[in-house]
Amino acid sequence: MKLKILLIDDDMALCRLLKNNLEQEGYDVCVCNDGVTGLQEQRNFDYHLVILDIMLPLKNGYEVLEKIREKSFVPVLMLTARDSEGDKVSGLRMGADDYLTKPFSNSEFLARVSSLLRRYTVFNTANIPSAYITMGELTINRAGRTVQKHGLPLELTAKEFDLLVFFAENPGKVFTKRQIYRTVWNDEYAFDDNNIMVHIRRLRKKIEDNPENPNYIVTVWGVGYKSGGETQ
Repeated sequence: MKLKILLIDDDMALCRLLKNNLEQEGYDVCVCNDGVTGLQEQRNFDYHLVILDIMLPLKNGYEVLEKIREKSFVPVLMLTARDSEGDKVSGLRMGADDYLTKPFSNSEFLARVSSLLRRYTVFNTANIPSAYITMGELTINRAGRTVQKHGLPLELTAKEFDLLVFFAENPGKVFTKRQIYRTVWNDEYAFDDNNIMVHIRRLRKKIEDNPENPNYIVTVWGVGYKSGGETQ
């Protein structure tokens, strides 16, 4: 089965290039050139990845991302000509899983796409005999990629889920930001501390009783983070 990718960008020349490169890698690609059409396409069909530009007609990328996250945890890779820290943080806070600034090389683009798809569709289960992990009051369904707390579902993005499973699989172990990035993002660490911190902050808001005094993902000052919840 081919993995399906939705590309939403109003630069038609770039879309033709990216679509061609993705199809050469064996992906099934649909292209939309405005935010409204892209959002309708995403809602009507099941996609494994959305590649989303920020500067779009009719609805901008932030608006599209916000609507996607109301109903879906599909991985979202944001593309933009903007390179300010504020734009990147805004996208990550709203639920983007990764961020790529134009211009970028084809090799980097395909590596980011492959990494997101791999984490979303083929999460390694070799070290966990059960499909479920209990972490304090959290119940994590690895196969179904769902999380419940006190029996109530929590809405996590794909990257937030991967982060939570990473810590749940390694109770009590301390990890540096480099180790976390290389494992969860499946990419070489580029001193992108803010990316990790934003995702952990968002995850804490969803799983912790008191995000300012976390129990599940604990900061180890000067080192990184560790899981603070007992798992079984």
